[in-house]
Amino acid sequence: MKRLLLLGLSALFLALGQMMMPDPWTPADLMEPAQLVARLKGPPAARPLIYYVGFGVLYRSKHIPGALYIGPGAKQEGLQALREAALKQPKAKEIILYCGCCPWDHCPNIRPAVVMLHELGYKRVKILSLPTSFAKDWLEKGYPFETGS
Repeated sequence: MKRLLLLGLSALFLALGQMMMPDPWTPADLMEPAQLVARLKGPPAARPLIYYVGFGVLYRSKHIPGALYIGPGAKQEGLQALREAALKQPKAKEIILYCGCCPWDHCPNIRPAVVMLHELGYKRVKILSLPTSFAKDWLEKGYPFETGS
């Protein structure tokens, strides 16, 4: 029982600490969904690189066309996959990250992913603005999606 209580308190403090941290991006680093939809309609060579840094079950359900599944940014495996994928790209490449698992202020995945790309030297990192969730801020607006992996 004590161990369960300690685990619960640890998770609470971790979540509170994350919520109190400033976002590792500026307003200029955000991309609105409508902007991305317009870019997806362009020629394939002009389309941005999109990494999904959330949970696999959500990606397999529905995701942005052309988005690559990386894995949760809150887990070491996800960050390692992000590192490996990013290092195959030139530092000048525009990379768009998104999760959308939950309201932004609670998302455990997007912030560690942004920090890692910045630490690796990527300067053109954009964060898809999904303040509520992927379902609410993308799917309910009728934007395109794919299913499967």
